[in-house]
Amino acid sequence: MPRFAFRIEYLGTPFNGWQRQDGQPSVQQAVEEALARLNPTEPRIAAAGRTDTGVHATGQVAHADLARDWDPARLLEAVNHHLKPAPVAITACARVTEDFHARFSAIERRYTFRLVARRAPVVFDAGQVWQVRHRLDAEAMRAGAAHLLGLHDFTTFRASLCQAKSPVKTLDEITIDEHPYPAGQEIRFHLRARSFLHNQVRSIVGTLERVGAGAWEPDRVKQALEARERAACGPVCPPQGLTLTGVGYPQDPFA
Repeated sequence: MPRFAFRIEYLGTPFNGWQRQDGQPSVQQAVEEALARLNPTEPRIAAAGRTDTGVHATGQVAHADLARDWDPARLLEAVNHHLKPAPVAITACARVTEDFHARFSAIERRYTFRLVARRAPVVFDAGQVWQVRHRLDAEAMRAGAAHLLGLHDFTTFRASLCQAKSPVKTLDEITIDEHPYPAGQEIRFHLRARSFLHNQVRSIVGTLERVGAGAWEPDRVKQALEARERAACGPVCPPQGLTLTGVGYPQDPFA
């Protein structure tokens, strides 16, 4: 059966995350049901990452084996037609070899978290940013974030229900950009690693927000990391500011 890779964009707001589950809407179910309109049986798809409830994606990658050897451009158009009106779209489609696996072939994941600091309610970006009411010190957050780069035991920044075999991960990049925002300030956190622990990004951002607010000194991030205790973590921020922006492979299937 020919295998196809898909790059998928979605708003996570109406979904109970990526993974299919009984009685709850999921992105996986939406895509599988759209593919079922084109395939004799409903295929199961595998994704690079299982995003949580409310988390968005612009660069999720998944693959599926189909009965027919489609032209990728026509398959993209057909799947998008059957995805309507769900806030999900296929932005790229490619025929790949049978040894390609969206999850196990991936060598990096990239996430962006958007945080808006202003007193007035956020209107146009509602559901896509985390809002706080106080201004943040981006330079202090960068100083705190520097302690997290590289290979570490991230037990402090790992959800208690995380199923990863080891808390040891390498964080390859964490950059913090400040952008103008009407009546306020927008901070964007960009994180890159081969893989992440459950809630790792949201735990890191929630902790760094405490640094930016002046409640934590930057060196306290190092102390929290070295504690290897979940209780040492700052507050875990809500999911709506988080977006999976890309997945890297040894060879880009969509190039």
